[in-house]
Amino acid sequence: MTAKDGIATLPEIYRRLLDAYGPQGWWPGDSRFEMIAGAILTQAAAWRNVELALANLRAAGIDDWPAVHRIDIDALAELVRPSGYYNAKARKLKAFAAHMCEEYGGDLDAMFAAGTDTLRRELLNIYGIGPETADDILLYAAGKPSFVIDAYTIRIMERVGLTPKGRADYGGWQAMFHAALPADVAMYNEYHALLDRHHKEACTKNAPRCKGCCLQDVCATGRAW
Repeated sequence: MTAKDGIATLPEIYRRLLDAYGPQGWWPGDSRFEMIAGAILTQAAAWRNVELALANLRAAGIDDWPAVHRIDIDALAELVRPSGYYNAKARKLKAFAAHMCEEYGGDLDAMFAAGTDTLRRELLNIYGIGPETADDILLYAAGKPSFVIDAYTIRIMERVGLTPKGRADYGGWQAMFHAALPADVAMYNEYHALLDRHHKEACTKNAPRCKGCCLQDVCATGRAW
């Protein structure tokens, strides 16, 4: 079940990570509102700080997009201050709320009724929504099969020895996963979470701990360690 040269395939990496760590139970957030707000707030922020910002919103009764649309932007910025870049993030939250309320009357179901590709293009046209944030929203809040690519994923795959054929930008990495895996929301959800867990446990940024790693024998870096 491995590719030539002893490098693991994407399905095998998934199976090994799942066997090693078990189901992760992502995405953090108690509602679709918090999943979307969290996806915006986690840009350049640790999740623990995002949780503080979400707790502030919850305590202030800001728990849906019409409420975000109504609140003064300076007050919103103060609530999300723990997540960093709070003025910029308040503008991004406001932009999403304005789109939701003006185009869909604040109804997420109406917005999410669109197909995956159509909805992704729409999200990318909203101020402050880039590819990773759009895919977080698609996968975790809308339940659409769009694989999320983050820095952890790219780092792990490059160390393993798997890279996209052709362009190695966000779209190229995502296309590699989409081509190798079934379009399965639950699997995409779990795989992304497992890659983040593996980065924390073994494949860290500066000092990967290859000895005993569940991918060591099928990873270019691990075999050379």
